[in-house]
Amino acid sequence: MAAVGGTETEIKLPIKDSHGIQVRLAALGFQTTKPRVFEANILYDDEAGTLRNRGCVVRLRQVGPATILTFKGRAESAKHKVREELETTVGDANTAALILERLGFIPSFQYDKYRTEYERPLEAGVVTVDETPIGWFLELEGLPDWIDRTAAELGFCEADYITVSYGTLYRSYCEKRGLTPSKMVF
Repeated sequence: MAAVGGTETEIKLPIKDSHGIQVRLAALGFQTTKPRVFEANILYDDEAGTLRNRGCVVRLRQVGPATILTFKGRAESAKHKVREELETTVGDANTAALILERLGFIPSFQYDKYRTEYERPLEAGVVTVDETPIGWFLELEGLPDWIDRTAAELGFCEADYITVSYGTLYRSYCEKRGLTPSKMVF
């Protein structure tokens, strides 16, 4: 979800009790705004890894019948991940992938997840529950004060904040288990 002005501010939080966190969200007044849906994500880069080396991402995401093309700029170093995010829907995933490939981009990483989105009425922030092949995570996206307040209400502290990508989390997961990273898919 790109924020106003094309800037995304977010954190991830690890979930150990998936049922408990959903109960806690409901108790705090959060309502499901987008039911659980499967997302297939492919990151693109050139062969030299130019985007990755700049800290940028081009992603093609399929969510049900929708395809979303996203550019994410370099993240600022802070307790929250803050970076430019530009998104648009595209008509056909295969055509969009061909356009990216014709421009010199190739798939560089693929990851899947199931995502459920929650919001609290009259608040400008989103909580997502992401079920991934390497575990469950909350993402809190909104203004920094909202993120901090909401994380605390959910029982988390700043030491729990994760500001790295799913790709980085996946590589760390594989390294700890002696696995060779490839695709983070179910």
